[in-house]
Amino acid sequence: MGDKLGIGVDIGSTATKVAVLDGTGALVHTELMPTGFSSVDAAERVADALRAAGFPVDDEGVRVVATGYGRIAVPYANKVVTEITCHGIGAARLFGPAGTVIDVGGQDTKVIQLKGGRVVKFAMNDKCAAGTGRFLEIMADRLGVSQEELSALARKGEETKISSMCTVFAESEVISLIGRGVPRADIARGVIDSVVARVAALAGQAAGGPYFLTGGLCENAFVVERLSSLLGAPVTTCPEARYAGALGAADRALSI
Repeated sequence: MGDKLGIGVDIGSTATKVAVLDGTGALVHTELMPTGFSSVDAAERVADALRAAGFPVDDEGVRVVATGYGRIAVPYANKVVTEITCHGIGAARLFGPAGTVIDVGGQDTKVIQLKGGRVVKFAMNDKCAAGTGRFLEIMADRLGVSQEELSALARKGEETKISSMCTVFAESEVISLIGRGVPRADIARGVIDSVVARVAALAGQAAGGPYFLTGGLCENAFVVERLSSLLGAPVTTCPEARYAGALGAADRALSI
């Protein structure tokens, strides 16, 4: 191949994201796939997908940086970098050098404060699934809908309180609401508001806006609306924000 490429591989607990930058720093390719049971298997599937797309990871001009939950499971990575650093770099590329990055992942939520394109402070909720994508997945399954359908229902629903701070107890609350005949749209609204309230509380530990949303919920318009409302400020996002960690890793790969 010959041309220099930087590849970022972000193996999260739920999804694996890949970004490929050319020598000028332009984004030329992305991959998104479920991580599955094994991070090692996910890394192998990434390598196969990149080869099929014309970006072999073992080419002389290619540099690979791995990040995320399964970053140590990527045998072809030239370097391993923490997800906080990579999400900060990726968000700065997408949105600018200063602000508060809110990354809602499958198993944790990160709030990263940027200044001058660098991470100056961060907070993380990684002790409980409440306030994460996994919480939404569990609740959507309980209601018999997809996560996309959950948000569509929630937009039509009335405010409904789900007060438990624990996913297990919150699921019990949802079961109780279903048993009492509460409309499914109202329960969906309660689920979304519960997640957003926890995310907003974590984001409140940062220095304030502008706010940027990255991660798997970046294309969930209702979550963005509710989060903006609770924070009292606009929350900016874009479809590429799902790849923020991989973008940051690819950026670091170009410097190797």
